[in-house]
Formats: sequence, structure tokens, C-alpha cells
Amino acid sequence: MFELEFMQRALIAGLLTGLTAPAIGTYLVQRRLSLMGDGIGHIAITGVALGLLTGTAPALTAVLVAIVGATAIELVRARGKASGDVALALLFYGGIAGGVLLIGLAGQGAATLNTYLFGSLTTVSPSDLYAVVALAVAVLVFAIGLGPQLFAVCQDEEFARVTGLRVQMLNLLIAVLAAVTVTLAMRTVGLLLVSALMVVPVATAQQVTRSFRSTFATACAIGVIACLAGIVTSYNADVAPGATIVVLALAGFVVAATAGALVRRRRGVRAPLPDEEPEVDVPEPAPHVVSAGHPHAHTADCGHPKVEHGDHVDYVHDGHLHAAHGDHWDEH
Repeated sequence: MFELEFMQRALIAGLLTGLTAPAIGTYLVQRRLSLMGDGIGHIAITGVALGLLTGTAPALTAVLVAIVGATAIELVRARGKASGDVALALLFYGGIAGGVLLIGLAGQGAATLNTYLFGSLTTVSPSDLYAVVALAVAVLVFAIGLGPQLFAVCQDEEFARVTGLRVQMLNLLIAVLAAVTVTLAMRTVGLLLVSALMVVPVATAQQVTRSFRSTFATACAIGVIACLAGIVTSYNADVAPGATIVVLALAGFVVAATAGALVRRRRGVRAPLPDEEPEVDVPEPAPHVVSAGHPHAHTADCGHPKVEHGDHVDYVHDGHLHAAHGDHWDEH
């Protein structure tokens, strides 16, 4: 098997997919947008169909359409025009409907579309592999290099905004990285199954880890193992590789969930163990202290950002949060 060139390309593509899908999936799970990958996969179908209709490389058009769709949905969600689940529904229905319509106009059959819907590792060409390598490197550089900032945004947007992070830009970056990851994995597990590879390894890692950092690393390791084992199994059993990879990942989750439950029961803990280390260098808020002097009087129109804080409003000024309490100002 390892002497066949197409299997060598398939294993490399599987390795990279197993790394990148859980890496971005960790942030999506943290934001409670586990199905975002599935929604982007549906809209990428429209991109594939557009490529077939125009005679352009389907992988290229799928990347572009997925990025545009993910960005649009993130903007709609962020501006409060629709909730997260409604925004994802727009991706689901619009993507699949547009794809089917364009495939019909292109005169392509279901067999052509199936290679993108469910993966086709045996058809990964050298040019496809170069594209997969380039996209995977780009995704991993951002996912790891901006880990603290991305985690802060996923954990608490308001707190991240107060600390000075560009929350909107980072949210858009997560959406774009998710879109790129989905199209990267369409040859490995297919557009309809890629969301499973982005979520299941993360859910599995959460059963046995205690921190975001360890969850990230463990999920990537589980993703690689599931992809490589699935490819080898599918070759020997002559079954679909995408489905095999997902089934093995789900089997890993069952094993980890069972083992985690037994360990917690043995320790007398019913809930998952809490984190024991600070999360990716996110600073902890300091308690209120009385300011020695604060000549500026904050009002609703003073121009400083406002932050809701329990039963009062704090104003961001000179790197601190100021709040009027009686005849003095508190800062923290």
C-alpha cells in the first residue's frame, strides 16, 4: 500500500487534515458553534458546482465561496441581525440549494458531486496535494500563533474587547480559517462529513484533559490518528475513507467518554474536572480599588467605551475600568 503514489498522497493529505480540522474545531467548540463547519461545508458545495459550471478548478472556487459565505454569516451574527443557529441555517439551506441548482446547469451527474460530498482520496493529484499543504500550513500558523487572542475571543468577547483585542477581526479570522479548513478536507472526508472531524476529536479530548491548551494538542493528535487509521482501514476493507475516518473518531469518543466517567466515579467526582492552569495567558481581572484621583467625569457621551458590570457601568480610560461610586471613583 505504501508503495503506491496515490496512497502516499492520500496519507499526507489525511495527516494534514487530521491536524487542521481539530485545531480550528477547538475554537468553534469553545464558541458553541460546533455546527459551523457543517454549514460552511454546505455552502462550499455551491463553490464546487460553480467551478464545474465555469470550468474553473472546483477547489479554488470552493475556497472563495466558503470564505465569502462564512464571513457574511459572521457579520450577520455579530451585528445581531440573526442568532447563531439562524445564521447557520442560512448556510445549510442556501448552500445545498445553490449547489444542486448549479450542478444541474453544469450538466454534471451525481457521481461528480459525490467525490466532493464524501471524499475521494484516491483522486488526490500532485497539484491537489500542493494546495492542501499550503492551506494547512497557513491555517496552523494562525491557529497556533494567535492562540491566546483567539481563545480570549472564544471564551468571553466582552472581556477580550476590554483588554484591547480587535474582537470583530478575530471572529472573522476564525470564520475564514474554518472555511479554508472545510475546503481543505473535502478530498479526505468530504464536505458533508468534515464537521465531524472538526468536532468529534475535540469532544473526545475534553473527556480526558483539563485545560484548553491540552485539549487543543490532544484533539489534533486524535484527528491525525483517526485519519491515518481510517485511510489504512478503508484501503484494506475497500470501503469509503471519509466514513471510515468519522466512525473511528466516534469510536474513540465512546472509549474516552467511558474511561473518563469511570475515572471521575472512582474519584467521587460526577462532573468533569475543572481546569488547574490559567488558559492561554488570558489575564485575570483585578478587584476594584479606590482611585487616588480622577479629574475626568465620565458620562454617557464622554466618548470612552462602556462596559456593563453588574448593577453599574464602567468606563474604559487610561488602561483601567473606572466607575463612579458615591463621592469617589473605583478602578480595576
